[in-house]
Amino acid sequence: MPTLETLLVFAALSLGLALTPGPNMLYLVSRSLAQGTGAGMVSLIGCQVGSLAIMLCAAAGITAALLAVPYAWDVLRLGGAAYLGFLAWQCLRPGGQPIFAPRPMPREPAARLFAVGFATAALNPKVALFYMAVLPPFLDPARGNAFAQAALLGAVQIAICTAFDALLVWGAAGTARFLGTRPGWMAVQRWVLGAALGLLAVKLATESHSP
Repeated sequence: MPTLETLLVFAALSLGLALTPGPNMLYLVSRSLAQGTGAGMVSLIGCQVGSLAIMLCAAAGITAALLAVPYAWDVLRLGGAAYLGFLAWQCLRPGGQPIFAPRPMPREPAARLFAVGFATAALNPKVALFYMAVLPPFLDPARGNAFAQAALLGAVQIAICTAFDALLVWGAAGTARFLGTRPGWMAVQRWVLGAALGLLAVKLATESHSP
């Protein structure tokens, strides 16, 4: 199983990514504003089930690669470092984060809310890239089954995103108003997250461990 340090670092990274506006956040807040908290929560469940499906598929693929391909850990580690570096640049480049502006949406039945939430997460390339590029470097085959480690870390990320997104749904109106009228807060958030992602990218790229 992963060490406590690994879990804490991965949890911190997951929280940082959860704080960054993206398709899931925009959809959940927009849906909550348009149809209420209940609709937002149904949409949230759909989003997280979609993320769970992607995470389990990624964990299975990562495990197969580690077992079958020589130097797979190093390839995944460097790929993860490159992806984190790209995310850091996206945060730090001028105009890298658009202003948070959810749009009104028509009312929809619960089944459709769940389905659209599922599709929003499952078809979001950032979700798959996170699991395929960021998750592998946190795995240590010497500490047990790689799939179990990947599933545990993925569960940590999903739990953090679920908790944060639930808070967004419950406070949708205040969240949209706060983020939409305070570009300075968004700039600070971008720089802090960008610096953290950049440092983690360097750490992963310079690690020498290999299974």
